[in-house]
Amino acid sequence: MVSGFKEWKQLSHAEDYLVYAENITDRLSIDEVSLSKGELYTFVTNKNINVKNKKSLVAVINGTESKTIQGVLENLPLDKRNQVKEVSMDMARNMSLASRNSFPNSKMVIDRFHVVRLVMDAMQHIRVSLRWKAIEEENAAIKLSREKHEKYYPQVFANGDTLKELLARSRYLLYILEEDWTINQRKRASILFEKYPILKSVYKLTLSFRSIYKNILST
Repeated sequence: MVSGFKEWKQLSHAEDYLVYAENITDRLSIDEVSLSKGELYTFVTNKNINVKNKKSLVAVINGTESKTIQGVLENLPLDKRNQVKEVSMDMARNMSLASRNSFPNSKMVIDRFHVVRLVMDAMQHIRVSLRWKAIEEENAAIKLSREKHEKYYPQVFANGDTLKELLARSRYLLYILEEDWTINQRKRASILFEKYPILKSVYKLTLSFRSIYKNILST
């Protein structure tokens, strides 16, 4: 929990932001957070919380529009804002615009977690598309069996999954590293990748992409 969260909880509905100029360092992070009843807030925190006497929260803002964010951040002293050299964020245009205008001497850095998440989401999109296709094909097969007055029996793989179950239950294993798979996940992955080589290729590509950041951080 970031420092200052208790103070934020005590804000009245008439108050829309909090700022802590004394917590600014040369490296900041800005991101949107969904808190009370799905309302979106913008949090600005410093990334040098190990600096003596520095706490993490710089600003919390009710809303995510760039003009709203910039209007609040400009309440911070200009000399403090000019100290900022780096602002980490996701790829949202509103955050980029507000940061560029509010911290003129800073460079924008796309947070690695957001980049990796985008790649992982693309992989999951392929899995979901394949699952919908499997569902459509099964529904068509069921309909055909009924027309022939036959009972439909779906294909069952060696681990007990049907095709649509295989694709549904593979969601989590695609997020984690191969060495962290359980025995059951290894069996499921083996069947999945044999049935869908494209998923194997995409999974390997995501591992290679994640290793780029891992190698950068280790150097």
